[in-house]
Amino acid sequence: MNQTEQKPVSLLRIVGGIGDSALYILTDLGRMGIFLFFSLIGLFKQPFRFKEFVKQLAFIGAGSLTVIFFTALSSGMVLGLQGYYSLHKFGAEGMLGSAVSLTLIMELGPVLTALMVAGRAGSAMCAEIGIMRISEQIDALECMAIDPFRYFISPKFLAALISVPLLTAVFDVVGIMGGYLAGVKLMGVNGGSFFAGMEQSVTSHDVRLGVIKSVVFAVLLVWICTGRGYFVQKIRGAGFGAESVSKVTTQAVVLSSISVLIFDYLLTAVLL
Repeated sequence: MNQTEQKPVSLLRIVGGIGDSALYILTDLGRMGIFLFFSLIGLFKQPFRFKEFVKQLAFIGAGSLTVIFFTALSSGMVLGLQGYYSLHKFGAEGMLGSAVSLTLIMELGPVLTALMVAGRAGSAMCAEIGIMRISEQIDALECMAIDPFRYFISPKFLAALISVPLLTAVFDVVGIMGGYLAGVKLMGVNGGSFFAGMEQSVTSHDVRLGVIKSVVFAVLLVWICTGRGYFVQKIRGAGFGAESVSKVTTQAVVLSSISVLIFDYLLTAVLL
């Protein structure tokens, strides 16, 4: 085969590979869309598994308090130090409370909370469902006419929808206290001006934006993490057995983190 014959073959392979990847992405998006639909429908099916919901609430919410606390405290203190350094140049140290509170409530609180929950609880949910899939426990539930969405996926959705906004609120409060410690106690900013600036600048719209972000991020992370585990055998390049679960778990955390960052910009652009 000469070079002129090889070029069309190479071009066809490239085009075929692009088409195959596009079909896989569309198929995967369709699967995940149907998965989200049935997961939300499962919230309204009876009987509702209240014990499983409480278990997931404790795992996602209470279990994440420690990492949320230390992440918020360190983030708030760093914001306090950097904010003081920047504002001190302009003689506007009194605006430190405004800068710290708005940054945490509108941006860092929802985003960092979602990332921490995705890394801690999201990975565990993906691995749990992936193991149930490869060990055929999900198939066994379906053979017994038990809806797997109502049985163990929908309670995770509801628990995340409640836990993530509450964890975000904890993050905001602890972060503001961290900013207060760094700015007021360490750098000598007036405490009254710190809280006065925060009171004057933070509005209900800012708080509402943070709540909306936290709810959307909760849906994204639990949807992606549980969906990747549920379809572990259909994901390209995942492999087989335990190897597939490990690769898919890593993929779920990466995808959910990227989705949180992308939707953070979109929500800010639309709602700000």
